[in-house]
Amino acid sequence: MILKEYRVCMPLTTDEYRLGQQYMINRHSDEQSDAGEGVEVICNEPYYDEDYGDGKFTEKRIHLNSRLPSWARSITPAIYVTEKAWNYYPYTVTEYSCPYLPRLTIFIETRYEDNNGMTESQETKFCKIKDFGLTDSDLKRREIDHVDIAYDKVPEKSYKENEDCTKFKSKKTERGPLLPGWRETQQPIMCSYKLVLVKFDMWAFQSKVENFIQKSIRDILLVGHRQAFAWIDSWYDMTPEKMKEYEIKLQAETNSKVKGRKKSSVRQSRTSASSSTASDIDNEDVFYDAS
Repeated sequence: MILKEYRVCMPLTTDEYRLGQQYMINRHSDEQSDAGEGVEVICNEPYYDEDYGDGKFTEKRIHLNSRLPSWARSITPAIYVTEKAWNYYPYTVTEYSCPYLPRLTIFIETRYEDNNGMTESQETKFCKIKDFGLTDSDLKRREIDHVDIAYDKVPEKSYKENEDCTKFKSKKTERGPLLPGWRETQQPIMCSYKLVLVKFDMWAFQSKVENFIQKSIRDILLVGHRQAFAWIDSWYDMTPEKMKEYEIKLQAETNSKVKGRKKSSVRQSRTSASSSTASDIDNEDVFYDAS
């Protein structure tokens, strides 16, 4: 088991981030589906919890196929990860599971705050993670990783100059470019505190798989949050009603793309799986909607 806390600062308020996150997730999912696979929305509906009040529950199937590491493709010709998310903004819980890998657990608990990511004693704010048998001592020993959307290295395949936060300047808000030390001087600023648990109970693969998934999640958090800021001029003036219309429109489009390509994706993955080995796990790509 690997437990990490990622802290991702943004030059936004938490209210602005809520809108930008919705836009980024839907646009990013649509762009991923253009590649032949992607996110299929199964459920998106209001949800009420006695502890957290009104929220939203979503269930998605993230179709991976050729994006999987080869050890997973060798198990089955077609695969998807189920994402279940409970959003009580500014608090969210997300769980990932895979019917083909029942020993895999991915759990993310998130809190959003208007500060620069330096709040201490965050373990007292994470409660659902204890459902997995973790104690306060376990939480205190977690690794804290500050993700810098401007100066952390982005995977080469994901780099786009127009999403480079050291160069981008918003026309509508005049925010950016982000200069060295921006998290100490930027106003407004908010932070996404994400506690990520990855557990894979399979001897010989456990450490490699858990580290691989944590690295993949970190890369996706970095790229996704860069995009949320770099796309700010596209979403900043959108009302909640317009955002809902946008969300419904893109979910219908991505569902259509994914369903339309399932058969061809299965045929392609059968071909690639036949020649796969477990040795190239570090060289493969995987998509988790972990933003």
